[in-house]
Amino acid sequence: MTQSATPYQAQQATPSGGQIAPLANIGVMEQAIYRLSGRGPNDPGMMVVSGPSGYGKSVAAAWARARHRAYYLQLDDFITKKSLLVNLCKVLGLEPKGATWELIDIVAAQLHQARRPLIIDEFDFIVDKAMVMSVFSLYEKSRASIILVGEEAMPAKLAKWEKFDGRVLDTLYAEAVGLDDARVLARHKFPDFPIADDLLAHLVKIANGSVRRVNNNLGIIHGTGMGEGWDGCDLNRWGDRQLQQAGVKRRVR
Repeated sequence: MTQSATPYQAQQATPSGGQIAPLANIGVMEQAIYRLSGRGPNDPGMMVVSGPSGYGKSVAAAWARARHRAYYLQLDDFITKKSLLVNLCKVLGLEPKGATWELIDIVAAQLHQARRPLIIDEFDFIVDKAMVMSVFSLYEKSRASIILVGEEAMPAKLAKWEKFDGRVLDTLYAEAVGLDDARVLARHKFPDFPIADDLLAHLVKIANGSVRRVNNNLGIIHGTGMGEGWDGCDLNRWGDRQLQQAGVKRRVR
């Protein structure tokens, strides 16, 4: 039976351990959370967050999970209707017993009662397996606030399911990595090893938008610097040493 809509009310809990750098796409995920928390009782309750691989969407989802006590499920290629519900039961702290039709009622009831957002990461697997309407049914039964995270082609693919698309409040797009993100990452990862802006700008240029590639290259620079006894690095010091860049395999010297 379809529940009446109960919009999620945003709650803040500071993530512990300081393990996640506050990058731009955390702001995108925060916007998705607050858009859902501010929706009216008759407004759609799903948000899509889309962007290329490596843009930091999963990291932003992890931030939102900690900060807003969101339920979080990351999918993979082995997902089926039954395993989706079994895994959701585990995420929600429920015992996954019963047939598929029983599990969906259990999951929907818990989502409705908890009034906590659900983030489903790698939602492309659901789309590619044509299981979209199963999530539609879960939403209709729970009226929960749900954020669907996937790659850049996902919004266009979802438009194929008109009923589902009508339940999406909005689609937000992950931002390409910029110099500000590179600065934050460098300070966060290696606070005692300063990396100059000219080198950070070079990392951004060759990253093709990927925060993951900037992160990997920072590790390469730091590792080289430790081996060479450097106290920091700029573009001149780095010279023509190899770095990861889009479409180019790095040669190991």
